[in-house]
Amino acid sequence: MSVKTAEASDRTSEADTHGRPAVEMRRRGACPALAAPMPTGDGLLVRLRPAGVALTLPQFADLARSAAAHGNGILEITARGNLQIRGLRSETVGQLAADIEAAGIVVPDGPAIEISPLHGIDPEELSDPSAMEMTLRRTLHHLIASPRLAPKLSLLIDGGGAFGLSALSADIRVVAQFDANWLVSINGDGETATPVAVGPAEVAISAVGEILSLLAALGQGRRTRDIDPALLRAHFPAMNGIQFTPSRTTGMPLSGLHRLADGKTVLGFRPEFGQMRVPNLTALLDLAEIHGTTAIRLAPGRGFFLIGLPADTVPAMQIAAARLGFSAQPGEDSEHIAACAGAGACGSAFYETRTLARRLIAAAPALFDGSLTLHLSGCAKGCAHARPALTLTGSAEGYDLILNGLAADHPDERIAGGRIDFAIERLARAIEDNRDAGESTAACLTRLGTTGVSKALRQE
Repeated sequence: MSVKTAEASDRTSEADTHGRPAVEMRRRGACPALAAPMPTGDGLLVRLRPAGVALTLPQFADLARSAAAHGNGILEITARGNLQIRGLRSETVGQLAADIEAAGIVVPDGPAIEISPLHGIDPEELSDPSAMEMTLRRTLHHLIASPRLAPKLSLLIDGGGAFGLSALSADIRVVAQFDANWLVSINGDGETATPVAVGPAEVAISAVGEILSLLAALGQGRRTRDIDPALLRAHFPAMNGIQFTPSRTTGMPLSGLHRLADGKTVLGFRPEFGQMRVPNLTALLDLAEIHGTTAIRLAPGRGFFLIGLPADTVPAMQIAAARLGFSAQPGEDSEHIAACAGAGACGSAFYETRTLARRLIAAAPALFDGSLTLHLSGCAKGCAHARPALTLTGSAEGYDLILNGLAADHPDERIAGGRIDFAIERLARAIEDNRDAGESTAACLTRLGTTGVSKALRQE
């Protein structure tokens, strides 16, 4: 058993409380609970991905109790559906690892392989990604364990069905097809990845092995984007002839009640901004058990599904969940905010990200039309979101506003701490006043550009 510490777009290292670069984690396959979890502003952090992204209610409850006993009682679900436990100390990480093992929570060795969260449950699923994962790990064991592979190498197996993974980017994608074949592609999401092979399971596994061999030969730290196109074509001469339709939809949303094709129901939850405190989580799990939930599946989008919940108990669960800080309704504005732990939970943060998020939702509804992600980063590390976004980065002087970038990027505008509410109001008004009919918020901000936004923020 080992506890994972990295994934494709989740951060694999963070600076210490003084802003110094943290030491690089041991390679995948090492157990960070026993070796070197990530140093963060609120202590040490462990990230893990249970086998099959599945937990029983007792396992999740045991994990929550361990997080409270050995950490600061804060758990997070990342954008890719991994669990994070915060606030650990060097003397408690081993105790956490022991609790994980005692609870029967299995975390596979080797790189994190992301699979469809409703695998084996959804009758619309084309093929079983969990079976493919097990076969791939068994067949390619030595390659997967190679120390020459990049620590952040990402593999994804999408079996199709109601909740797909087309929006997730990965180094290697293995996607089920309607004819019982699997499509292997590299470096991208369901729309942008480059297809290299298609065929039955044994063909797909062979192709994945070939890609891993190429990466190992290129040297440690290389990703599929680093493979020379000519070298790729030499190994996959038929790749240009592959016919496939890019995936442009992620299927059903995470939050809310969903009826599967066989009539069974699953209920999706999203903790507010992906973060939950142990008492709230424990209370939710107690209610889930009372109402008949049989299992939990972690899911991309900072949330999880409750499995086996009778449909007539859903309204009561949704009401109770909202009181505990969990969203069980689709389309809420908080879905479009990526917020780090923030001040009060992380010693590196300069402001309370979740408090500001709630103020933004109330004061600037124009920001939340779904066309962009708002990244609220307590400091320049940008732990909550690794892609360009509309970003507010905390600093000793106040806030750095980046219209489309990372938390550490040069700001387009600097906002004094005491003027943030004024700036929020002005930004929202600028969008409302300047947005053309049918124009999205993201398009409006792009058109306004740095000059237009700065002018709006400076108006009295």
